[in-house]
Amino acid sequence: MDAFFSILSPPLFAIALCIAFFAEVIKGIVSFAIPMILLSGISTFADPELALAALILPTLVTNAMQALRYGLSDVWRTMKRFKVFLSVGALMLFGAAQLVPVLPTNLLLLVIGLAVTCFALWQLSVRAPEPGKWSQNKILDVEIGAFAGLIGGLSGIWGPPTVAYLTAIGTPKKQQMLAQGMIYGLGAILLMLGHWKSGVFNSATFPLSLSLLPPAVLGMWLGRRFLIALIRQRFGK
Repeated sequence: MDAFFSILSPPLFAIALCIAFFAEVIKGIVSFAIPMILLSGISTFADPELALAALILPTLVTNAMQALRYGLSDVWRTMKRFKVFLSVGALMLFGAAQLVPVLPTNLLLLVIGLAVTCFALWQLSVRAPEPGKWSQNKILDVEIGAFAGLIGGLSGIWGPPTVAYLTAIGTPKKQQMLAQGMIYGLGAILLMLGHWKSGVFNSATFPLSLSLLPPAVLGMWLGRRFLIALIRQRFGK
């Protein structure tokens, strides 16, 4: 226990639990955003490498929960459709993860801050892609997959470019939710493996990431229930 609190003091640990809960409530409603909220939140009082390690298990488990709501046949069809995006993104994510331990902390914080700010401003601006504006092709899959993987490996945040891409190619709502869960889930596995190799995710940071799982799962469940209640109220179902 002393070793655990040598990483984060009890008050800061309690704040981290609250951030994990809040991040997953948002994910339960919109189906993404946990890495962005967790990373930016914990990085305000802890080293960004620690924040990156902390989000790995909550991200992995809750994205698996999201993807497994669908049948295995649906998951397989979605994997085949986005195989180029997934392959390129996986290679870039794993490679970028190895850069985290050697990058200066200030530079890593700058990358995280710019990623969060730019994604938020882009989505709020009129420049965000309209649904169905683009058509899916291998070149686009390579470009967006590489970008999402690069940013994901450095910061753990690959949700916003993925959502923008799926929206822009006109992915149906159900398949988009499935694709997000699958892409985030596979990305989380690679993020864990990549940062286990890089040393960011290790025996010292594993307990912190594991401890964030209960509030994360609870938050996702509550967010999902809130979304269902809103839909029923809106459509009378």
